[in-house]
Amino acid sequence: MTDDVSIIHAQPDHAGEVAPLFDAYRCWYGQASDPAGCRRFLTQRLRQNQSELFFARRASRAVGFVQLYPLFSSVALAPVWQLNDLFVAESDRRTGIATLLLETAVRFAESLDAVRLDLAVLNDNTAALALYESAGWKPDTRFQRLTYQLTR
Repeated sequence: MTDDVSIIHAQPDHAGEVAPLFDAYRCWYGQASDPAGCRRFLTQRLRQNQSELFFARRASRAVGFVQLYPLFSSVALAPVWQLNDLFVAESDRRTGIATLLLETAVRFAESLDAVRLDLAVLNDNTAALALYESAGWKPDTRFQRLTYQLTR
């Protein structure tokens, strides 16, 4: 069902097209809607080469995106990519778009000789966990992920 979907490697001028989806993604995580802030954030990340963003377009509208942030493995002496954001519009879910975006992220990381992609997913997000596992992602049984929350 993805024959009519194209995947675009976003440039700064695509931020306005992706921003409504990015805003919906943030709202899903309980954040207040901020369309202008989303557009500004995406534009900055893309202009400053701080992220790589791919989005799915169907019938001239953005319907999903994946955003990756660069990291490095000191041990492997190689790049690592953090798959930080993946979202598909509710009306376009279960059509293969998320899988297509995941495959795009993997191919991109492979093209840059990365040793791995990392991601974090909420423990209770069973739909996302099932998607990732069906696409070949595995739980990390060697390391435990910890967070130190800074106040702003």
